[in-house]
Amino acid sequence: MFEKSVITDCEGPLTLNDNAFEICAHFLENGDELFKILSLYDDYLADVVKKENYKAGNTLKLILPFLVSENIKNKDLVDFSRNNIYPVRDSKFLLSYLQTAMNTYIVSTSYGQYIEALSNYMEFPFKNTYYTNVDIDGLSLSDEESLKISEFKNQILENPKNYDLFDEIFFKEIPEMDIYEKIKKIDVIGGLGKKLAIDDIIEEYGIDINQMLYIGDSITDVEPLQFAKNNNGISISFNGNEYSLRAAEIAVVSPSAAITALIADIYARYDKNHVIDFIIEYNSSDNPEILFDEYEIDSEIKDKFFEVYNNDYPTVKIIDENNFDEILKESLQMRNNIRGEDVGGLG
Repeated sequence: MFEKSVITDCEGPLTLNDNAFEICAHFLENGDELFKILSLYDDYLADVVKKENYKAGNTLKLILPFLVSENIKNKDLVDFSRNNIYPVRDSKFLLSYLQTAMNTYIVSTSYGQYIEALSNYMEFPFKNTYYTNVDIDGLSLSDEESLKISEFKNQILENPKNYDLFDEIFFKEIPEMDIYEKIKKIDVIGGLGKKLAIDDIIEEYGIDINQMLYIGDSITDVEPLQFAKNNNGISISFNGNEYSLRAAEIAVVSPSAAITALIADIYARYDKNHVIDFIIEYNSSDNPEILFDEYEIDSEIKDKFFEVYNNDYPTVKIIDENNFDEILKESLQMRNNIRGEDVGGLG
């Protein structure tokens, strides 16, 4: 065991994917629109209504009846995931380095079928991952229920902002179906679910909560980002949206994960104060190479940094009320540029 630990979200900091969105777009007619509508509804329930016992990221439960109605199986999810992994540039380099420097874990809202495929691709131990565990083969609908689900889908697409209708569908109609008994037991690893996963990591591995770095990018990362920040850890929003930027202490805007490896290297060898000092000096330095030598940055990370950025250096800033709007604008632009507006715009 190392002294320090790093816990990272998957989609955003490591990959460009939103696997659940892509599954819907691939397997369902108008599935991309359906997912976007339900993702906004999910944000509304989690952030505006603050519905009791509701976790950000529950879109992954909301879409399941629609996938089941089209007879999608585990094998379909596995095959699609294996063939559609789009890594953030240098994220494999990042994970390889992290495993030599800190206790390293991935905590993701994504389905386990995708995370297992991602772990194989990244050569990362699957046992060190946490994810939403769904056995879609164990879910079924009667013919009559499948027709109802198709009707609900059309109603949602025709009334994309009618949340009263959605409440009726998801909290009155579908709960009357047998499938609901299994869906409601699914533990989505999002928002509070990610914080609970971190609690499990702390208990199982005995990691120090005051020696933790967390990387996230979306509404499902708010609780773990706040947890890391409140316990004197490092909390990084990587090309994050407004939710993650408001929860994090550090903003990174970059097309590559090389800068994340650099920050992690400083933290692994020193402490949080050195990371904060480095960021302040980084933003005032005319010669990053000298600065990197002063902080004794790992030679491979240093070489990778200058190879990747080639004088177009990434944004790394301590977030405050004075720079928040500027960082948000830049972060959303990068998010949309590298992930596409459909995925980048999801909560």
